[in-house]
Amino acid sequence: MVLPAEFYERDDVVLIARELLGKTLFSRIGGSLTGGIITETEAYRGPDDRACHAYNNRRTPRTEVMFETGGAAYVYLCYGMHNLLNVVTSRQGTPHAVLIRAIHPTHGLETMVARRKKKKIDATLTSGPGALCQALGVSREHNRHPFDREPLWIEESEIKVDSAMIRATPRIGVDYAGADAKLPWRFILEFLPESR
Repeated sequence: MVLPAEFYERDDVVLIARELLGKTLFSRIGGSLTGGIITETEAYRGPDDRACHAYNNRRTPRTEVMFETGGAAYVYLCYGMHNLLNVVTSRQGTPHAVLIRAIHPTHGLETMVARRKKKKIDATLTSGPGALCQALGVSREHNRHPFDREPLWIEESEIKVDSAMIRATPRIGVDYAGADAKLPWRFILEFLPESR
């Protein structure tokens, strides 16, 4: 079942980042279905988070999507080479987002291996936000795409995640954010639990 709009439109982006763990992210691009179980996320909390692109309500052509109603993709280019996929959350006017950092690949493995120019499946296939986007075929063309339909969507899964399975750490690559860099808003699913 595709996640409903209400899932994304809540105000607590940190909770949403935790609850996205165990959900399934899919893409159908170039006729190929690819996807997997979300295993790593990072929360970015709008105007009061110095690590967030929309800190202090900064509106630019790039960040404008973050001010829209939750449930759409925010895809941006990092270091001029890597596309990164975020899930916009909260209500219109509140720029919260969750970065999807990794998935456990379950669908379209051969396609993902080819997109990543690898010879075989390994632990780095969909680990890291740039690798994830490359494997799924996600580009800036998918910026603003709603997550409730093809070619990019998130579904509920039969996996039951509880807090004991989640490790929280500071986010990666945001040292410029001062004290906010130390916030434990990166969430990792330590192992894949059994289905319900």
